[in-house]
Amino acid sequence: MAEQPGAQRADARRNRARILDVAIDAFAREGLGVSVQEIARRAGVGTGTVSRHFPAKDDLYAAIVLDRAESLVTTGRALAASQPPGPAFYEFIDVIAVEGARNRAIGDALGGAGFDIKAAAGRADQDLMGIWQSLLAGAQAAGEVRADLTLDDVKTLVMSCCKTGDDPDANQAAARRLLSVVAAGLRPEQPSAD
Repeated sequence: MAEQPGAQRADARRNRARILDVAIDAFAREGLGVSVQEIARRAGVGTGTVSRHFPAKDDLYAAIVLDRAESLVTTGRALAASQPPGPAFYEFIDVIAVEGARNRAIGDALGGAGFDIKAAAGRADQDLMGIWQSLLAGAQAAGEVRADLTLDDVKTLVMSCCKTGDDPDANQAAARRLLSVVAAGLRPEQPSAD
């Protein structure tokens, strides 16, 4: 007896959700190096099932990263709306650093490892670089961040705080320590009182 079309669609949705759940965890722990075959094995499906939903590994990775980017954009907008420009910017880079330290997929994507997050962000709610640039510009205009820094400068410094090891908990603590040093360097020099 043939399967009902509605049941098939529900099964396909469950498979897709299971693949995404497994891939989120795998990419967060192992970065872009995890194979599609390994994701399929962990999800309990065949590689063909993964390929039907995500024709290329990059498509699966993009789906995960862009989902996290949306969440980070929402956070950035909330910070911009609720705090002065300097504190909003510094809290946002803390969120980015901790997320990148906890989740290798985000850290790799923001660091440019095999994925162009800016090019992939097709919607305004995924434009992580746009909200980051807006927060930086606001903090610079408020005199809270050195005016000579670009977003690429800041991104490079913040992402360097994320590359600390394989233990996500230790990474987050290390990222915060390193970020406090970076944040001090981002602040404008104060005139000396001679």
